[in-house]
Amino acid sequence: MKEKVQQMKIKPGMTVGELTDQMGKSGVLGAGKLYRAVKTISTMFQDPDYRVFLSVAGPLVPGGLRKVFSDLIADEFIDVIILSGGNIVHDLMEAYGESHFQGSFCKIEDTELSDRGIGRIGDILINTSSFEVLEKKVWEILDKIPSEKRKKGLSIKELLLEIGKTLEDPFSIIRQIYEKDILVFSPGIMDSMLGLNLWSYFQLKPLKIDHLIDLNELANIVYEAKRVGAIILGGGLPKHFGLGANILRDGIDSAVQITLDRPEGGSMSGAPLEEAISWKKAAKGGEFVTVVGDVTILFPLIIASVREKLRK
Repeated sequence: MKEKVQQMKIKPGMTVGELTDQMGKSGVLGAGKLYRAVKTISTMFQDPDYRVFLSVAGPLVPGGLRKVFSDLIADEFIDVIILSGGNIVHDLMEAYGESHFQGSFCKIEDTELSDRGIGRIGDILINTSSFEVLEKKVWEILDKIPSEKRKKGLSIKELLLEIGKTLEDPFSIIRQIYEKDILVFSPGIMDSMLGLNLWSYFQLKPLKIDHLIDLNELANIVYEAKRVGAIILGGGLPKHFGLGANILRDGIDSAVQITLDRPEGGSMSGAPLEEAISWKKAAKGGEFVTVVGDVTILFPLIIASVREKLRK
């Protein structure tokens, strides 16, 4: 038997950090996991030996977390970020003055939205004309890159830094990646509207995207890291790319994942972090916390609590 479960005490005016401390006193179920997530991420951010990986999947930029991510990069808490192509697209559209809007999961017919030139992500709406703005901007940026450089091949990082240096929006994730020159990956970039823009440009002008350059840089940081911590939001390719690379060092040392997916189907998105130990993607004896729930609810609470604790 370990410590007793203590009953949480909620009082007026308590801070987010105080709330998560109360969850820690309970120590069980989702409350206990959320508290352990706060502790684990706090350790990652405070320990200079850690290299922190952030994997981002799902509609988290259109879901309102854009500035949460860019602030973490600006404050130098993140060393490596792995983004789905979709989150890059939505970050760029915001940077170009486009917006996302509150909609509904089922009250508006999708055929009606299509007729009005509106796309739906859950209950998030966006004008499909925004993608035309994106294509125009991306083509303009590519045209400014010397033809010989495009022929030789750009890594995903190089491409995103070329885009980032043209952005003026300080809240942009891609701008902050450029400002801080952190390692950025998007292994599934072609599975996005940005990927379609790159393909359409390639039909008319020389362009080569070389993913192996990115892997060289990722291998270097993995080999050199004394410790690696991972924050995994959602699942899929961004989750696996960060975990898989750490096979080179027998796995990550600690991780927090937030997911709504279940393990029964055997997918990467729902896989428990402990499963990665069998593949040497996670180290034996590491600190691994899975919090089940909506990232847009849980991650802001966790980061608010972590930031509060780091100020003390």
